[in-house]
Amino acid sequence: MSARVLVVDDILPNVKLLEARLNSEYYDVLIATSGQEALEKAENESPDIILLDIMMPGMDGFEVCRRIKDNPKTTHIPVVMVTALTENEDRVRGLEAGADDFLSKPINDIALMARVRSLVRLKITVDEWRIREKTANQLGVANDDVSPMKERVEHAKVLVIEDQDFEIEKYKSVLNADHDEIYAVMSGSEALKKIKEQIFDLIVVSINLQDEDGLRLCSHLRSNENTRATPIIMVGGDEDIQRIARGLEMGVNDYIMRPVDRNEFLARVRTQIRRKRFQDRLRANYENSLSMAVTDPLTGMYNRRYMETHLKKLLERQEANKKPLGILLLDIDHFKAVNDTHGHNIGDEVLKEFSRRIAESLRSFDLVARHGGEEFVVILPDVTEEKAHYIAERLRRSIADDAIDCNLKSGPLKITTSVGGIIVRNGGHDVKTVLDRADKCLYNAKETGRNRTIFEQAGFIDPDIYKEEEREMME
Repeated sequence: MSARVLVVDDILPNVKLLEARLNSEYYDVLIATSGQEALEKAENESPDIILLDIMMPGMDGFEVCRRIKDNPKTTHIPVVMVTALTENEDRVRGLEAGADDFLSKPINDIALMARVRSLVRLKITVDEWRIREKTANQLGVANDDVSPMKERVEHAKVLVIEDQDFEIEKYKSVLNADHDEIYAVMSGSEALKKIKEQIFDLIVVSINLQDEDGLRLCSHLRSNENTRATPIIMVGGDEDIQRIARGLEMGVNDYIMRPVDRNEFLARVRTQIRRKRFQDRLRANYENSLSMAVTDPLTGMYNRRYMETHLKKLLERQEANKKPLGILLLDIDHFKAVNDTHGHNIGDEVLKEFSRRIAESLRSFDLVARHGGEEFVVILPDVTEEKAHYIAERLRRSIADDAIDCNLKSGPLKITTSVGGIIVRNGGHDVKTVLDRADKCLYNAKETGRNRTIFEQAGFIDPDIYKEEEREMME
């Protein structure tokens, strides 16, 4: 896995040693010898991970890390503090500044490379969501000011897999500080049952379980659909460093060594919770933007852009499979008069109720979209001409038969719709052509009296003939 690694240290021999180790694994190494240079290169060179020394003159590593994480342009870059400091207080201070890990000198090569690979994979994942976030920003539905460090850490749901009672009690007492919900189980089988019942923000796994392989359990959790994106923290001893490295390789997010320091444990838990909620926010923003990009905000129906893209694909498929495709255009009769008389707020209510009734009267695989204004398009895949006539008439009746209650003093509004329809049978059609054909039929329906359905070739659809609909017409 190729990546750009920024090594920050004011002592040249330390820099050369790390550079040699990283180059041997084919990483591209950048070098900074001061805190200010590190900040500049982090912003301008876009490294995938930063290995940061703490003890530097001027600006120390804690301050550098804090500034990196406070900068929206660099906040997503993983930071590993590499230092001779070994006190738990220093480790916790680094994690609270936003560091993703804290490695003590002399550096264990296995731990270093496993952690670099793990965090680079994380960076790639976050970068993908950040690219999608830019799309959301362009659509005006996302928040530009998002950062992992700004995410809340309280009230998380945490699954603890540990077979030692005293360890479980320690975790619970620590996590109570953030009012977390802790679910403790003593075996993998219990854990797998629990993840079927509950969605967790974090999973803590002892890899020293007496009766089963904790590392194999981590593998199951990482491959399980319900926990694939859930952060996992491993707990192990110094003798487990190679197994911990394997866990990081398989996608486990973090680890902590026994005896577990309470403050460090809480700091690592908070880091993972922030990161998960940050990624959840990016994902939600993207999904929201995608929804807004393809749906009409007023009615919730698909918009014209999505409809035309979808219809193009259906026409291409129809050319291949030769199955008839029905296209209906519906227009609310005298809708301008509704707006002029009662105002646009009432007009909006009419549009929303109109679209709801239309959607409820279609088959599950049909599509309805707002084409613009008071005009809607309905696409009927794999439909016979007779069935299309039935469906079109049912749609018309769903509007005309029941007035729309808009809380007007004058009472419910009587609304009708005109329908124009075509059946596409042969291939070689484009979107504009078929919509123009349906529009001509709609125009004829309006010109000949409104509140009626006209199909290409079939002409006026007699409501009496298609009044009673057989159940199989919808199957």
